[in-house]
Amino acid sequence: MDLNSDLGEGFGAWKMGDDEAMLDIVTSANIACGFHAGDPSVMRRVCELAAGRGVAIGAHVGYRDLAGFGRRALDIAPDDLADEVLYQIGALDAFARAAGSRVTYVKPHGALYNTAAVDAEQAAAIVDGLRRYDPELALLCLPNSEMQRQAEAAGVVAYAEAFADRAYTADGKLVSRKQPGAVLHDADVVAERAVGMATGGGVVTADGGKLDLRPDSLCVHGDTPGAVELARRIRDGLATADVSLTAFTG
Repeated sequence: MDLNSDLGEGFGAWKMGDDEAMLDIVTSANIACGFHAGDPSVMRRVCELAAGRGVAIGAHVGYRDLAGFGRRALDIAPDDLADEVLYQIGALDAFARAAGSRVTYVKPHGALYNTAAVDAEQAAAIVDGLRRYDPELALLCLPNSEMQRQAEAAGVVAYAEAFADRAYTADGKLVSRKQPGAVLHDADVVAERAVGMATGGGVVTADGGKLDLRPDSLCVHGDTPGAVELARRIRDGLATADVSLTAFTG
């Protein structure tokens, strides 16, 4: 099982999360590319930290929305979105290669992730931008989503992820952050859910049902309060369940 986190989401003097501590725990790092968060210095520093620890680097691409942290949906033409995805991947890969590593996958952020999960045009635009940079890159996305379908149709390898610290609807989507209980903070609950997802036990939905997600990777958000402790508890729980951790991109 892979354990990933959204990192590098500071900007200038503004810091978000504890990237260095998280990189001692996770196996893959989704690093912001300057559109929803991150700047050149942040991108360089986090790529160097990830490369030094052997953590896989992924381009965490988003809408061009620093003020809204990429969590506001934007009406953007597919061609423009593909160009912006390509631009972001290239920017991050420059820093990854300078650090002796490289970008191996792409994961959309926030509103782009949620929109492209159900919008075929935006999903196809993400895949188009990815393929134009390097068709060998993988896409990390919600299972049974438009992103997964568009990737598979284009010959791009798609890996399914599940969120240990987010609540799910009955149809397998993430509960909106506008709703109470959308983000989970109890370390015991989060660790138990992560182990259930990783071992085929499924996850309880917000309405009390159960989903069988079978993910390739588990995500804990770097900006969730107490994220480092949540990630540590997840890793410990997986170890206790004899689930080994390794980056899904190998």
